[in-house]
Amino acid sequence: MTAEPPAAQSDSLTSIAPRDKAEILAQALPYIRKFHGKTIVIKYGGNAMTDPELQADFAEDVVLLKLVGLNPVVVHGGGPQIDAALGKIGKKGEFIQGMRVTDKETMDVVEWVLAGEVQQDIVGLINVAGGKAVGLTGRDGGLIRARKLKLLDKDDPTKEHDIGQVGEIEAIDPSVVKALQDDQFIPVISPIGFGTDNESYNINADLVASKLAEVLKAEKLMLLTNIKGVLDKQGNLLTDLTARRIDELIEDGTISGGMLPKIAGALDAAKSGVNAVHIVDGRVPHAMLLEILTEQAYGTMIRSH
Repeated sequence: MTAEPPAAQSDSLTSIAPRDKAEILAQALPYIRKFHGKTIVIKYGGNAMTDPELQADFAEDVVLLKLVGLNPVVVHGGGPQIDAALGKIGKKGEFIQGMRVTDKETMDVVEWVLAGEVQQDIVGLINVAGGKAVGLTGRDGGLIRARKLKLLDKDDPTKEHDIGQVGEIEAIDPSVVKALQDDQFIPVISPIGFGTDNESYNINADLVASKLAEVLKAEKLMLLTNIKGVLDKQGNLLTDLTARRIDELIEDGTISGGMLPKIAGALDAAKSGVNAVHIVDGRVPHAMLLEILTEQAYGTMIRSH
C-alpha cells in the first residue's frame, strides 16, 4: 500500500482514525431516526452559493439528507447573479428600503437568471452528487400565487413606493412539491410568483422559504447565510433562542438592519408550527449537515416555544 500524499494527510477527514469516524457516524443515528420522513426546507444563498467547493458540499449534504430518509426542499436566492446579469445589459440595480426595484426589463432578467441559470446550476450540482433534483418556479403546479407588494415609506406611512413587479405571497399550493417528494425527487424552487393575469413577481427568497416551511408543516427551516448566526451585543453567537427571546432582541436593538427581514420570516415560521428554524453559517463546509445531524451548533436555532 502506498503512503498517502501530504495533501491528503492534512485533510481533516482523512486524518481521523477509523474508530473515531465510526463514533461520529454513530452519533448521527438518533438524529436520523428523529427526523426520518420529515420535511426540511433549505434557503440556499450567500457564499455557499458562489464558492465552488461550498457548492459541492451543499449538494452532497442535500443528497445525503435525502438518502437517510429526510425530505429536503431547496429555495434559492440569487442577488449577486442578478446584479451581474443586469450589468451585462448596462442596467444598474436600484433599491428602495432594501427592496430591488423591478421594472418589466429587470423582471425578465430576474426570471432568466433565477429560473434559468441559478436554478439549473443547483439542479445539476445535486444530480452530479447522486440525487434527483427537479427545478420549479411559482408557476409550476400553481405553486406560488402572488400580488404586487405595497411598499409603504418607513418614515411616512401615507406615502407608497412603486417598486414594480415585486410580489408578496397570496397563497402557496404545495401539492406539486409533495408529489415530487413522494417520488424521491428533490425540489429546487426559484422565488418567482405569478398573479391573476399571469404576470410574474420577484419575491424575497427568505419569505418564500419561510412560508413554504409553514405550508409543508416542515420539521425545520434552514437559512444558509453569510453570518455566524444571531449575535449578542458583545458579538457572541446565540445558539438557542425562543420566539419570545427574539422579540425582545428586536425591541432592544440587538437585531437590526439586514438581519431584520431574515429574522422576521424565521420568526413567522417558528410561530406557525415549524418546530425549529436554523440560521446557519453557509461559509462553513457541510455546516447544514453538522447542524442537523450532530449536537454541535453551527448557527442560531430558533425554537417555536
